[in-house]
Amino acid sequence: MSSQWNALLKNLGEWEGSFTRLSSLGEILEDTKSVVSLEGLNNNQTIRQTIRLGENEKVLEYSSLGKGIMFFENGAFSQGSIQLAPFSEFGAEFGFIYGDRRLRLVQLFDKNLKLDTFTLIRECLAQTQLEQRPVLTVDALLGEWIGEAITIYPDFQQPDIYSTHMDLRLDNDKLVQSLSFANRTITSVATIKNSLLLFEQNQVQVLLLADGASVASPLQAQLRKPLFLEVAWLINPNLRQRMIRSYNDKGEWISLTLVTERKS
Repeated sequence: MSSQWNALLKNLGEWEGSFTRLSSLGEILEDTKSVVSLEGLNNNQTIRQTIRLGENEKVLEYSSLGKGIMFFENGAFSQGSIQLAPFSEFGAEFGFIYGDRRLRLVQLFDKNLKLDTFTLIRECLAQTQLEQRPVLTVDALLGEWIGEAITIYPDFQQPDIYSTHMDLRLDNDKLVQSLSFANRTITSVATIKNSLLLFEQNQVQVLLLADGASVASPLQAQLRKPLFLEVAWLINPNLRQRMIRSYNDKGEWISLTLVTERKS
């Protein structure tokens, strides 16, 4: 059994929660109770996935993984577009798992490659209690975060593992982010407008959401320019995970990175 399939098996169980559809600015468009069940069949050689959204139910069975999805060893994953192309919808889902909780987020772009909608999915295993946590705040993110990143590749080349350092501070009502990894340091500044952070230099927005979630997206995906999609989860006040799906200047999906960082 492949390591990718074994990582998928970390998600087995019945997950209860909700699918919350949001506008590109974070306004709630729809909120639907959900139950997602992943059951192993034939000695876990096949997965039966049952998705119940309100009154609707869909059942899928599969025994292999598609090209657009990759898993990390702890069960975290991302699936989505493998190619950015003109006049086609573009987007990806990111999934985190921690104990009896999962957090997933889908970000979608329209056929003009403009940021369109998000779906925030908060789940816990059946018979456990889903903690209702308020919208993430800038204050909760301020400080110094020391982490480790692992980057995996769709062509299954050897993963890269490296340390990371992020410093987030306020300067005259702006958020200054300094990120160091792999002998590079990138400093960027964001304007804060309630739960929306806008990094004007590269036209990337970060939206702060419920349950410690945040999502970073280009306002407009552009052909012939590299881009990344990122989702993060503040699991507890001192532990955060971030997942980054990267595309090159040909629009090809080239890597997936999971950063696990702790506040120092």
